[in-house]
Amino acid sequence: MYGEFRALKTTRDGAILTVAISNPQSRNAINATLHAELPRLFTTVSRDQDTRVVVLTGDPAGGAFCAGGDFKWFEETARDSVSFNRIMQDGRDIVRNLLDIPQPVIAMINGAAIGLGATIALHCDLSYIDEAAVIADPHVGVGVVAGDGGAVIWPLLIGPNRAKEFLMTGDPIRGRDAAGMGLVNHAVPAEELREVTYAMAHRLATGPRLAVEWTKRAVNLSIQRLATGVLTASMALEGLTFRTADHDEAVRAFHAKEKPRFGRAP
Repeated sequence: MYGEFRALKTTRDGAILTVAISNPQSRNAINATLHAELPRLFTTVSRDQDTRVVVLTGDPAGGAFCAGGDFKWFEETARDSVSFNRIMQDGRDIVRNLLDIPQPVIAMINGAAIGLGATIALHCDLSYIDEAAVIADPHVGVGVVAGDGGAVIWPLLIGPNRAKEFLMTGDPIRGRDAAGMGLVNHAVPAEELREVTYAMAHRLATGPRLAVEWTKRAVNLSIQRLATGVLTASMALEGLTFRTADHDEAVRAFHAKEKPRFGRAP
């Protein structure tokens, strides 16, 4: 069932399916393959009656949970309007399909979760993080709106004003601080992360299936309604900021390996 996926590594322990985001050459950043495979993965899981719990993590070889979108791939692809529209559709489907699958999904954040990586982790039903890992949504650092779902989930988890602080600055948050403010469920030492995460996975997998799944469904109804409106608007705003002078400056600085100097161009 999962053999079609090239950049998502799956392993099974009874009713628990582990999925590792795998692009180790780029710290598990989301490239073209992963961007297309993630929405299909969640649709596939929803039809998998043998899976009762999903643990989503990063390939350990990548040294991160997910370092966000592959900037070079996105810049090259987004120049074409048809390809850009496909990227936006897949981006919406990543969030929508993740929210829609019946089985609980636990994020085991075993390293940095940045940008889209943070969005994916935070839209999971439960999240466990290495207390030394960082989580951040630095879209503003490249002159664009946090349109891939950050504007949906961060305010729900930590409140609008605190969310705006981190989304408008892109500042990183250490795992233990993220847990303290309620952005993630639990932060634990790296050597305990797997044991603690899978203890919860086994507990859910051996619980009353429909009660667990329908409780998730009940809670997610309000998140899905919010996501329907916010995702459409925030992605449109993100698309507009790709055409701004500040984003052009971010691209220039990226290639020049310099810090961008925003606000100088009209």
